[in-house]
Amino acid sequence: MTAPIETTGSAAEAQPEAVLTGVKQSQIEGRSLGQIAWTRFKRDKVAVAGGIVVILLILLAVLSKPIQAFFGLDPNEFHQDLIDPALLAPKGDWGGMSWSHPLGVEPQYGRDIMTRIIEGSWVSLVVAVGATLLSVVIGVFFGVVSGFYGGWVDTVISRMMDTFLAFPLLLFAISISAALQDGAFGLEGLPLRIAVLIFVIGFFSWPYMGRIVRAQTMSLRNREFVEAARSLGARGPFILFRELLPNLVAPILVYSTLLIPSNILFEAGLSYLGVGIAPPQASWGGMLTNAIDFYRNDPMYMIVPGVAIFVTVLAFNLLGDGLRDALDPRSK
Repeated sequence: MTAPIETTGSAAEAQPEAVLTGVKQSQIEGRSLGQIAWTRFKRDKVAVAGGIVVILLILLAVLSKPIQAFFGLDPNEFHQDLIDPALLAPKGDWGGMSWSHPLGVEPQYGRDIMTRIIEGSWVSLVVAVGATLLSVVIGVFFGVVSGFYGGWVDTVISRMMDTFLAFPLLLFAISISAALQDGAFGLEGLPLRIAVLIFVIGFFSWPYMGRIVRAQTMSLRNREFVEAARSLGARGPFILFRELLPNLVAPILVYSTLLIPSNILFEAGLSYLGVGIAPPQASWGGMLTNAIDFYRNDPMYMIVPGVAIFVTVLAFNLLGDGLRDALDPRSK
């Protein structure tokens, strides 16, 4: 049998802390969940690029009026001298592109396309973000209540979701928008149209968010932290808003970023059909509508707003996918 090795001196008295001699405490600090998610997100270069584009689009929409005022731009200014009267198309190549009009001018009237793209950006984002916020608020409330309480409450709310999903949303939006064009609720003109679009799109699309939140709530309501809150005497409202909602932030945020581009496309579609944003107010969907009659003589008039919609939708989708991967604790 091997005798135990005797140690003397400093070696025998060495403490575990000696292993970390010279190592600063800040180097072994843990990371929060937010820091971990941010690290994951930064690794996804495609999602970061999408986020940068989204930030630039938001800045463009917020600063559209100051930009136009600073450079003296007018989205409704006519340039008839740049239009060929025989073809009603811009003179020159590529839709009349020049240093004065980098994206060309529109047919028939000669209005600057770049200025109208800038003007239309805030309309599309205001409608999309407003409708998304409305649908998120309604969907989260009914979804978390339905998933937490269950029973007859879940049955009633679930059937209400099915009823809303059964509505032909496009036809209903067309009829409501057409019926309220003249004035309603003390509003008229552009504010009325924006308010109607936000209400129609947001109010009738909340069941999609509601179903996602309901499923997530049902998976969380029997977890240990919820049982611990119950054992301490917490009631339903406290558990809903202090325990469950913080754990639902990730799926709500991810789905919201994916819902915004869908609402942008829906607003563009309504404007395309003539029941969205009325001229002369610029909107990307309205520009596509006007381009139908001139796409043979001036294809750039259709390409430019189409690319603007495509880039915006793609950027939000890439950002949403990146956030989903970053906030998913099972991601590697």
